[in-house]
Amino acid sequence: MRFKIHQTLIAFLFIGSLLLSGCSAVTNASERASGMNDLPKLEGKATVVMTVNGSPITIEVDGTNAPISAGNFVDLVQRGVYDGVSFHRVIGPQSNPPENPFVAQGGDPQSKDPKVPPQALGSGSFVNPKTGKARYVPLEIKAKGASEPTYSKTIKEAPELPHKRGVIAMARSQAPDSASAQFYFALADLQFLDGSYAVFGKVTSGMDEVVDKIKQGDRVESAKVTEGAENLKNGGN
Repeated sequence: MRFKIHQTLIAFLFIGSLLLSGCSAVTNASERASGMNDLPKLEGKATVVMTVNGSPITIEVDGTNAPISAGNFVDLVQRGVYDGVSFHRVIGPQSNPPENPFVAQGGDPQSKDPKVPPQALGSGSFVNPKTGKARYVPLEIKAKGASEPTYSKTIKEAPELPHKRGVIAMARSQAPDSASAQFYFALADLQFLDGSYAVFGKVTSGMDEVVDKIKQGDRVESAKVTEGAENLKNGGN
């Protein structure tokens, strides 16, 4: 019971700390549908190798069950957005003080700039250089057995991609359609987050050796798409 309460408290703090400045969630269904058509999509799967502390993390990105979230991630990898970003929030054995395993969160583009104070990290989004506007992707969760994902709202059904240890998911604020570039690795099974955050892949190699050892301030040295780049549609938009 104590651990369950602790998890719930962490989840509350986690949700409250993911506020992304400048977020404007799309409220009109037709506008949302039109915007989704322009977003990168991954049709199938891809493999991304992310190097942290000199060691590789292999990630299977699942566009079959989360095409927009996966497509957004792969597109940002190809743009080099994640090269040099830091893990600005780590809650787990490597945190100070150590906590029960929870998440390692990174991907804030602001973290590339050493002049940005650490307390400001967690509020940044990807800004498309073509438009000068932040790109946001809708909350995307596919219920188990469903033919299509549910967009822009949480679900109560069991998801096709649950929060198992080693998954990668999109961080967002309390607004459903506020995810942009920030992501997190689940350091443990986090069933209480199922249906509320968009899981879009999983670590297939490097979990014990690399991800579990990530500390706050560690950086992504590089991220490369090694397989499945041809499955990305609307890349560069």
